[in-house]
Formats: sequence, C-alpha cells, structure tokens
Amino acid sequence: MKCRFTIPAWLACWPIAAACAAAFAAEPVAPLLNAHAHNDYEHKRPLFNALDCGFCSVEADVHLVDGQLLVAHERAAVKPGRTLQALYLDPLRERVNSNGGRVYAGGPEFTLLVEIKGEWRTSYPVLREILKQYADMLTTFRAGSTQTNAIRVIITGHRAKEMFHGETARYAALDGDLADLESGASAALVPWISSNWRQSFKWRGKGALPEPERARLKAIVDKAHQQGRRVRFWGAPDQPVFWGAMLANGVDLINTDNLEGARDFLRQHGHQPMQPQMDTDEHR
Repeated sequence: MKCRFTIPAWLACWPIAAACAAAFAAEPVAPLLNAHAHNDYEHKRPLFNALDCGFCSVEADVHLVDGQLLVAHERAAVKPGRTLQALYLDPLRERVNSNGGRVYAGGPEFTLLVEIKGEWRTSYPVLREILKQYADMLTTFRAGSTQTNAIRVIITGHRAKEMFHGETARYAALDGDLADLESGASAALVPWISSNWRQSFKWRGKGALPEPERARLKAIVDKAHQQGRRVRFWGAPDQPVFWGAMLANGVDLINTDNLEGARDFLRQHGHQPMQPQMDTDEHR
C-alpha cells in the first residue's frame, strides 16, 4: 500500500519566497562618502558594523607586540589574534574579491586609517611588510604617480614624513595636521588634514556656530580643498548639531562613534549614499 501526500501550493512556493526574502535582505549597502568610523575596533563587530552602515572609512589603532601589530586603543588592552590582518585586511580582501575589486560593488575608494600607537621607527617597517602582502587591493604610490585601487591606507598617530625615505613603492599615505596646509607636501603624500577640534575652536555644539569660528573653519576647509586634501576633526561633539555644522561648511568627514546615528543623519540631510558606478582601468 502506497501513501500519497498532496503538498499545498503555498507550501511548495515557500522555498522560492524564502530565497526572495534573503535576496532583499542581502541587498548591497550604498556607500556614504562622508562617514568615518572613529576607533572602529571598539564596536561589537569591528569593520563589519561600519560596512553594514555604508561607511567608507574606518580607523584602527595598532601596537607592536612580539612582532605583530595588534589592534587596541591602549597597550594593556591588546589580545592575541586581534591583529590588523585578522580584523581588517583579511576581511577587506575577501570582500574586495567578491565585489569585483571594490569594498562596495561599483563603489568608491575605501580608507583604512591606521594609527601607530608606539614608536614609528619600529612599528612602520612591520606595517610596510604587512601591507606589501595586500598590495593587490591597495592604492600604491610610485615616482610621482598614484595607482588608485580599492583601499587607501593612511597612517596617523606616531608618524613622520621621513619614514617613507628611500621607498620606490609606497603602500600608504600620511594623515596631516593644520601645519601641513603650509608645508607644500603633495596631496599624494598627505591626502588628509586631521585636527583636534578643541585646540582650534571653542564651540561645543550649543547655539549657533559663532561667525568668527565659522569663518576660520571655512578658511581651513577651502585651503585644504584647493590643495586636494580632505578635512577631518576629532575630539569634537559627536552629535547631529555638530555634524550639520561641519557638512554645511564643507568638512569632508564625519568622525563618529555613533555609526547608526551618523548613517541616518547623513541620509536624512541631503548627503545621500553614493550610487554604485562602473569601474574602469584608470581607477585601478
């Protein structure tokens, strides 16, 4: 005796519906050019929380410990296994490989800001050797030319222009400060200007940004842009009123620990996600 069961039509369609739902859930996140994840490694899912929000820039602090660059804010907080490669470079390479050569499919160059916490003379040679292993996805600098790729590494913290001395191929650029607006350094060497907000401005986000400070801010931004550099302020109020004032005056990067809040703010205030574009050889 054979038993026959009739499967309801709606149940037979369930796998298809589930697949469609999964496809919608996996819809690519459009990148936000103005979003920088400060101390990104302190989030529950380093790198991935920022990527889920569309951030185009993340920051990782590194300490040289027994020949490895371990990611943590303080030396006492380092943990085995939390290397720059494991938390950032390896997952970024996997993502670039799966997205046709970009962190976001068809998207812009991504920035990995690496803050050297110790002496650069010992840390940078280790960092350079690590970066060479990922050269296939990194923006590279040679003899006055820039080969743009998926990811630009910028070094901040303890660093100096002389650490690149003698290199014929460079795998990173430098984070500058306000003094670099007068240094004459090329934008290929110093593409960013980062500054402590509290050292240059008194406004803390209450009331309107005073006109003298607004004029000073605008002058800094204009000069940086004339030189082909982007501007970021740290040590600043991490709240919507401040973000709005920065964007209104041309500051390029919102430096934030509030990933979801900054994402929502940027999308709600006219700074829409960048739409994916077709990649070309000239941008590689």
